[in-house]
Amino acid sequence: MTTRRTPVRHGERRCYQAGCRRPECLDAHYRWCSRYRLDVHEGRPRRIDATESLRHIQALLDAGWMQSQIARAAGLAHRVLTSVRGGQETVSVSTAQAILSVPIGPPPGDQRDVDATGTIRRIRALVAIGWPVAQLAPRFGLYVTALGAIARGELQNVRATTARRVAHEYRTLSRTPGNSNRARNDARRNNWHGPLAWDDTTIEDPSAHPEVEAAKPQVLNRDELAAHRRADVEHLNKFGVCSHEIARRLGITESTVKGIIAELRAGQRRDRSKAAA
Repeated sequence: MTTRRTPVRHGERRCYQAGCRRPECLDAHYRWCSRYRLDVHEGRPRRIDATESLRHIQALLDAGWMQSQIARAAGLAHRVLTSVRGGQETVSVSTAQAILSVPIGPPPGDQRDVDATGTIRRIRALVAIGWPVAQLAPRFGLYVTALGAIARGELQNVRATTARRVAHEYRTLSRTPGNSNRARNDARRNNWHGPLAWDDTTIEDPSAHPEVEAAKPQVLNRDELAAHRRADVEHLNKFGVCSHEIARRLGITESTVKGIIAELRAGQRRDRSKAAA
């Protein structure tokens, strides 16, 4: 779920904090300060220890909830829950009340959509460690085309049942590398990150970034580039993609594609050294 803040309006303390000094904004600020001083005087803290909120969130997760569902039920932004799960020591009283108001039990059994961020990242992470979409789709109960669309980020939301199923399978599959080098190459080409780039507190948070070490870009020589291109053409051709579409996807000429397909059908491989001579 992507939570959007309402626009700042005159007469709100937020407007004063943004630099506005209109009378109604000044009044809103003064009222807030007065309430704050009264709370301090009467011993009512504005922030409290986050331990109880964290335990409640974990209990909901253990019951099968997704973080996006908890955020929606509590009326909070993803980043708020991410901060609590990431070790934030205190929370505002209103945040704690919102979290604790979500009853512990099975997650909602409806078919409402949830934010697709976590699902997209889990699929991409599995592809990055060698699990091709074609193998993942049956495990998730989805068509290959549908899972591919999710992985490419074409959907902003997915069914809650789909998100839960992917998350459940991910817990197991992310510990076991797949056997597809093509999947790994596809993920590398698309800059998709593996499971080590995410943890449970960030994988569903749209504002979170992967934890990766800066790596030098891999520089391929002419023969290596040709081998990758040939493998891509062979892969797409096996699935019945026409030469024109293959050329468009790979950014090469259609005549090059047709030449590679002809070599594949004849069982030949072009000798680039002779061609260069």
